[in-house]
Amino acid sequence: MTHELSSEPLASPSRAGYHRLASMNIMHRRLCRSDKWRRKLENNILPFALWEIELGEDVLELGPGPGLTTELLRKRVPRLTAIEIDPRLARSLSARLAGSNVTVVRGNAAALPFADGSFSGALALTMLHHVPTPELQDRVLGEVFRVLKPGGVFAGVDSLMSLSMRFLHIGDTLVPLDPATFKRRLEKTGFRDVVAEANRERLRFRARR
Repeated sequence: MTHELSSEPLASPSRAGYHRLASMNIMHRRLCRSDKWRRKLENNILPFALWEIELGEDVLELGPGPGLTTELLRKRVPRLTAIEIDPRLARSLSARLAGSNVTVVRGNAAALPFADGSFSGALALTMLHHVPTPELQDRVLGEVFRVLKPGGVFAGVDSLMSLSMRFLHIGDTLVPLDPATFKRRLEKTGFRDVVAEANRERLRFRARR
């Protein structure tokens, strides 16, 4: 299935307010494509994020970066569209997954280039803290709401603030989500059946369009 792209002009990364290239230092980028991170995603983070969730046939992934999450997710869903703002990462991931059930689109999560009601589910996996302001994060939430079908599920996970998070993000954008307010932010966007809960390390959430 090929998604209909919105007829509205796509905001450039600079006008939309953030760019992934500017938000991750070298150490962080190396971690995000390492075998160690892959194992943590597969054995810990994804099971925590995707508990009791049905995403449907056509799923959108926001900000996959080097694509370790994409490689794991594509085994779980029939069709996956990954939108990545970094052109180099988008090209690399597209080439690596050519001929698979994944479509990689270079674009901005704060100005999604898809028509309303395009997807049955959407995921934000450890990426929202790279969006540099709560206002822009809310714009991302609004865009996800727009491109989901009625009843579609939005789910995700993000790391909470800690000393290790601060160290890993030296020179990076780091705007962690607040577990005390994120449920209300999703509800304000229009989502219903919202669940947002945290353990010591991470916040996970799910909501329905």
